[in-house]
Amino acid sequence: MHNTQDIQQKLQHLELILRHELMLLIKDSLKATEVAHISMETPLGKVIDYLPQVKLINTDIFTKFMKLDAAYCQLELGLYGLCSDCEIDIEPPRLIDDPTEQRCTGCEQKFRREHRHELRLNH
Repeated sequence: MHNTQDIQQKLQHLELILRHELMLLIKDSLKATEVAHISMETPLGKVIDYLPQVKLINTDIFTKFMKLDAAYCQLELGLYGLCSDCEIDIEPPRLIDDPTEQRCTGCEQKFRREHRHELRLNH
């Protein structure tokens, strides 16, 4: 159903964008010594491990990197495009809009309803 090569290219493009955003964020907010620990060539897993060390775990960029890593894993396992909750196909427009989407519309709405209280507590 999904063209693996096209998906791989979309994910790689998104990864490049996220890495650029991260480098700018690090450069603007952290010391030069902390910037040296990460580069555009750093493996994705190490980038994700690095983010909590520089207190970026509760940020959008951390969430985006985690979703990207999950999408790569799903693609490798042949599970890309399946909802992580109900395991049915995620609607194609959702994946076009966000190739790292993890849930179908119904499960995403349910997840947001169930976690609304948690989200309020974090703000």
